[in-house]
Amino acid sequence: MPDRRSPAEGDRTSSDVRIEGVTKRFGGFTAVDDLTLTIPAGSFFALLGPSGCGKTTTLRMVAGLEQPTGGRILLGEDDVTDLRPYKRPVNTVFQSYALFPHLSIAENVAFGLRRRGVKDVGRQVDEMLELVELGGFGRRRPGQLSGGQQQRVALARALINRPRVLLLDEPLGALDLKLRRQMQLELKRIQTEVGITFVHVTHDQEEAMTMADTIAVMNAGRVEQLGGPEQLYERPASRYVANFLGQSNCLDGVVDEVGGDGTLVTVQGCRLRIPGRYGSPGARLSLGVRPEKTVAVPAGEAPGAALGNQVPGTVTDVSFTGLSTQYLVRTPWGQEISVFAQNAGGERRVAAGEQITVVWRPEHTFPLDAAPTEVAEQSGASVLAEARS
Repeated sequence: MPDRRSPAEGDRTSSDVRIEGVTKRFGGFTAVDDLTLTIPAGSFFALLGPSGCGKTTTLRMVAGLEQPTGGRILLGEDDVTDLRPYKRPVNTVFQSYALFPHLSIAENVAFGLRRRGVKDVGRQVDEMLELVELGGFGRRRPGQLSGGQQQRVALARALINRPRVLLLDEPLGALDLKLRRQMQLELKRIQTEVGITFVHVTHDQEEAMTMADTIAVMNAGRVEQLGGPEQLYERPASRYVANFLGQSNCLDGVVDEVGGDGTLVTVQGCRLRIPGRYGSPGARLSLGVRPEKTVAVPAGEAPGAALGNQVPGTVTDVSFTGLSTQYLVRTPWGQEISVFAQNAGGERRVAAGEQITVVWRPEHTFPLDAAPTEVAEQSGASVLAEARS
């Protein structure tokens, strides 16, 4: 098996990536705006966001392919801001595999070692090919491999150099959906085995949530929210994050009561409860709930007692997607909200034009763009405060 130690002989703290107050401008355009991030050693870290949010520019600055306008970049305690790319202990895997078509797979993987003057590379190459599950493919040429296999070769070529940090710039973007999902699991397995810090840039929220330990959701050159996949999904701190990671129903209301362990918010005459204390009576507050946390109850049927939040509406569209049936519901005030019902068998489906009540548990409600008025042992307040820290 390959030697799993980092270049610092197992000192995990040496593999941290620290981005301190980094800004990058292209003329009058600010691509990255005073960004500060600490990426834990040995973690799988994702920079997630749409095109133009600054994620790829950030990665290129860590790689040394772009020079920051301001701030500094450190690997462990070493300031690498001004180092040439080839002097940094990092390797990058791009969406384009950039394999040498005239070289065998083994020679492609060994390329970096040979450039450094390493003579006996056979054992290391074989170990890396085994790691990426391409043992026995060493004699083949890139043109004889599938896209997924070529991506594994590119990964092996980067890992054989024992980088402190592996940078992945949308490496799965060229693969079809089924292969992309398979490679997501493979990348996570490989990262766990080698223990190297992976920094992955992607615009695909499912990809980030499948692989990453920690995700930084980026917006306009800044980090909108940082946290684990479950934390970001269940407790998004802003409307931007709520809508970028999956779908959310966002409801604008006014605080009615704040007390005990919850806040009561009135949304167009509907009184909705949210755990935690937010704002003060009369203040505006936006609430969110994920479509799969809601239930469509036909008019006249009583919802369960635990499903305390209720909004009436009319079904305007029904879509069967296999795993779930998705309903679009128009509220009395004209807003459309979504309900996802899992197709588990036996459930009653509602039809377009039918009057229903959309119901959900209060604990599945989250505040948007709001800070708690009291940080206590309340689940809603404490989770949101943790997400903002």
